[in-house]
Amino acid sequence: MEKSQKFSVVNRLKSFKYAFRGLKFFFIHDHNGRLHFIAATIAIGLSCFLHLSASEWMIILLIIGAVIVTEMINASIEKLADVVSPAYHPKIKIVKDVAAGAVLVAAFLAVIIGGIIFIPKLLSCIS
Repeated sequence: MEKSQKFSVVNRLKSFKYAFRGLKFFFIHDHNGRLHFIAATIAIGLSCFLHLSASEWMIILLIIGAVIVTEMINASIEKLADVVSPAYHPKIKIVKDVAAGAVLVAAFLAVIIGGIIFIPKLLSCIS
């Protein structure tokens, strides 16, 4: 087992650098990541336009975060699975499908929550 290291501000700053590098890679190279980024930008713009309450903002931001986080985990699982088993493997397929299913659940919830929050506000703007 490795010895525990003392707290280091430099190492903590490096960990932030690596995390931001991962975010940049995800949003630049992952097609679904870019799609979710665009959807999040639209949702945030619509939220500003409709003057959401603080609690509505929290819900929108939480669901945006949930979708992006699940997509990032899905992308990570897919990349790792491709290294572990470059050839087709039925168990790797199940792992990838379940991870993709998690993103789908989060995205469906985002659409439902967005509908609950945005549709009444948009209808009141129209009428």
